[in-house]
Amino acid sequence: MQQENPEVDPADRWVRDPETGQYRLDPSTDIPAQRRRAAAKPAAEGRRAAQRRAAAAKRTRRRRVLKWTAGAGALVMVAGCGGAYYLYQRFNSNLTSVKVQLGDEAERPKAAGDALNILVLGTDSRQGLGREYGDEGSTGHADTTLLFHIAKDRSNATVISIPRDLMVPIPECQSADGKKIPGAARDMFNNSLGQEGRDPGCTWKTVEKVTGIRVDHFVEVNFEAVKSLSTAVGGVEVCVAKDINDSGSHLRMSKGRHVIQGDDALAFVRTRHAVGLGGDLTRIPLQQQFISSMIRKIKSDDTLTSPGKLYRLADAATKALTVDSGIGSVDRLKDLALDISKVDTRNITFATVPVLDDPKDENRLVLKQPDAGQLFSMIAGDRSLTEPAAAPAPAASEATGAAGTPAAPTVDPKGVRVTVRNGSGTAGQAQPAVDRLRAKGFTKAATGPNAPAAATSSVSYPAGQEAEAGALAAALGLPGDAVRPDPKADPKGPLVLVLGKDVLAAPTPSAVPTEAPKDLQRVQADDTDVCAK
Repeated sequence: MQQENPEVDPADRWVRDPETGQYRLDPSTDIPAQRRRAAAKPAAEGRRAAQRRAAAAKRTRRRRVLKWTAGAGALVMVAGCGGAYYLYQRFNSNLTSVKVQLGDEAERPKAAGDALNILVLGTDSRQGLGREYGDEGSTGHADTTLLFHIAKDRSNATVISIPRDLMVPIPECQSADGKKIPGAARDMFNNSLGQEGRDPGCTWKTVEKVTGIRVDHFVEVNFEAVKSLSTAVGGVEVCVAKDINDSGSHLRMSKGRHVIQGDDALAFVRTRHAVGLGGDLTRIPLQQQFISSMIRKIKSDDTLTSPGKLYRLADAATKALTVDSGIGSVDRLKDLALDISKVDTRNITFATVPVLDDPKDENRLVLKQPDAGQLFSMIAGDRSLTEPAAAPAPAASEATGAAGTPAAPTVDPKGVRVTVRNGSGTAGQAQPAVDRLRAKGFTKAATGPNAPAAATSSVSYPAGQEAEAGALAAALGLPGDAVRPDPKADPKGPLVLVLGKDVLAAPTPSAVPTEAPKDLQRVQADDTDVCAK
């Protein structure tokens, strides 16, 4: 068995055989063997020089190949896997994959074309870490949750943080071994993972139910991943606006900029008591700053042109990740990472889901509406947060009010009462529709009882509210024949929107907000001036 030479970087020991096209260990890097051959048969100085030039040329070619295949993209948890392509056999065995059970396909949101939504779960598992990190042996919950949306044209990405203390409905789910796990009408989002044996598939279903956004894949990382990935890239630069001494996270840091890795990196992303207001909402911007900085580091030439760093990053990433079976191989992660790497860092926006204090419990949070619905609708409709998107131009028929979607009358949507009834045949469609309406200004929209099954959506209105019904239909992109009077309705009653099966389709451009909610917390990935306060 050939002995590895510790003086040679492992990434430099692999070369492409021009005859077979496969990658193999380069025997020229076995320095002890070279010395034995040299002792047996001295080589001329000219030959040695030629060998050195050839070896240098090989290393240059290898760096170019590795740079092309590194896939150093916005999704920091998988970006390093691109460099693992040529070490497939070694790194593929590092990965842990889980087959998730998502239930009835008809109950899930529809995909928005070729856009990608990847759920990143940072668990607080303490297994194998001892007591210094808190509850020794804890299996872990959804402590840090990020939903990465990558636009279908790969021009931009939006990353939304979902607070762990957010109160949400958790649907019934099924574990990989077939066990049915009961849901909860109202519980902390944190409990969608780990509690009652819930696996990442349960969190996946919860996110889809709460946001109305289709999730394509998940990536799970734990405390050890933060330590190993930050070390693999040689440290991550962060900034704090004041001295920090947090006994909870063990972070001790003076005011200013620091390059951190390992235990210090983990302490930084866990810190909450010593900054801001001391809660989870304070910790989220720290994590966004850290991940933005790591993205920049991975995409930098300093990393892309270093085979050693790429090797260590790929090794650390594949060991640290648990993924769904759909991306449960290095090949698939490599393809994903290369795809994501097309997004320019300046067009990656981090944001926190708009929330308010829970009126029932000051230590918990609830969604702030209509802002949360507006944000979810933008992501589901593939709208960028980088800059306001132009509203789509109406078709000629829309402008004239002829066939097709009616022209929107001049109506203030804030004064329009709307009852939304679900007739799609698929549970859970009314509330997302209400959220979308509120995001478009219909703040008095509310859910009503289910309606009989309907193929298409419709709006019925009491006498005297034809203009309001037309405005509602226009806002939803419904055709003119979807609006009909209801002579039996109370003239002072609300409009009634019945959702048909067509509501399960991807959002139409006219139904998607063009601007983000006001006062949305956000961080741009290319902003190097962010400092934790």
